[in-house]
Amino acid sequence: MPQKLDELTMALRAASELRQGQVVAVGSGLPAKIAEILPAQAPVQLLSDGGALGYGPSQPDAGAGVCGPDGRPVALESGGSVVGMVDWAAMLRGGHVDVAVVQPARVTPSGDLLGWTTAATPGLFAPGRTVDLAAGGGTVIAMLPHTGSDGSANIVAESSPVADGRSCVNLIITDIAVIRVENGALVLEEVAPGWSYDEVAALTGAPLTPADDLKEISPDLEALKTARHSKVFPDGPSAIGDMPDGATVMIDGFGGPGGMAHYLLVTLRDQGTRGLTIISNTIGIARIVNFGTPAGKLAIDHSVIVDNGQVVKAIASYPVSPSMSRPSSFELAYRRGEVELELVPQGTLAERLRAGGAGIYAFYTPTGAGTLIAEGKESRVIDGKEYILEHGLKADYCLIRGHKADTLGNVVYKGTSRNFNAVMAPSAAITVVEVDEVVEPGELDPELIVTPGVYVDRIVIRPEAFSAYE
Repeated sequence: MPQKLDELTMALRAASELRQGQVVAVGSGLPAKIAEILPAQAPVQLLSDGGALGYGPSQPDAGAGVCGPDGRPVALESGGSVVGMVDWAAMLRGGHVDVAVVQPARVTPSGDLLGWTTAATPGLFAPGRTVDLAAGGGTVIAMLPHTGSDGSANIVAESSPVADGRSCVNLIITDIAVIRVENGALVLEEVAPGWSYDEVAALTGAPLTPADDLKEISPDLEALKTARHSKVFPDGPSAIGDMPDGATVMIDGFGGPGGMAHYLLVTLRDQGTRGLTIISNTIGIARIVNFGTPAGKLAIDHSVIVDNGQVVKAIASYPVSPSMSRPSSFELAYRRGEVELELVPQGTLAERLRAGGAGIYAFYTPTGAGTLIAEGKESRVIDGKEYILEHGLKADYCLIRGHKADTLGNVVYKGTSRNFNAVMAPSAAITVVEVDEVVEPGELDPELIVTPGVYVDRIVIRPEAFSAYE
């Protein structure tokens, strides 16, 4: 019988599926070998539940600081960062992971998989990370031996009642074949050198159709030899010029001028995009309170786009001025019937933002139960206490303010800018960060990175001569 592929060759074939800029969540076992064969500084970021985002091969001498998916110490690549388990799960659930690679015990034509930990513990469901990877990866690649140690098929016709993932696997890579899962059927696309379709089919426990262009496995990493993509844009107009009328936009805001993307706000005003729904803690309060504002100046805040007639709705926690004698621009527009308002308690707003970015559709909270906030919302009593149902928030764009970023989009904050910016960043289709300085990957301490580049799409440097006041 022909030879089977070794583990590193299987990893090479799995890596051949990866493309520039992708975030790849990696499970233990065979998938962990991918880090061993990638080119240095490859234009993809590997994500481990051990806390590493953007890591390379295992490093026996690296200590126990950061672990790969199999528990071995790894070294972060330049531009890598450290994440917690909550962040890892949120990246998967929130749609921020492009590819997940797992090693199941068995796979079916429908794309169901049974994790090896579950298979190894009869009568005890032991999902570990497998359920998360199966549910959260945009594309799920299963790597496994074609047969078990007893010669039985690992690709089987019917799923186990305790499957760790249903209809999730897109591609199967074994030590003798590459098989595409399509519409409940298995298509044999590649065979290991020396193997034939008939030989592979004989070891497969489910119907297998050969592709018209069935070929020999030949891993190719050319796509991963390109330079890593810089997310830096030359200026504000180039970064948000594609924002359409009617967009939903998240913009940070607090009582004072700190923390807002002032330069991007002015850019948005000047380009005149209309019909906007703004999600923010405040909606034009900094200009009213004028904390720290130089004499004769006004703080730049949401008011600049409200006054310009660009806003039709706000979802906010604090939309009114603290002074009845000095109403904000949004208040005046609301009194004239020009804008709508959805009021959200500040903590609930933060949690709705977090939920939106983490793929959590809705959640129950006691905040606001029995008040006007609860009107029209589902409520239920849990353990003797009333809770109301709130929904996660997502947006088309997010304009945030950071202190420094590297070219890959990793961000560190300064002062008040950390309040809502960090929780907004994962919740938009396009996140644009305005920073004072851009550095090369590796120049930010990975332990201090608050917003990983996974969540950032575009970076703009605030011009040196720009003022947050006008």
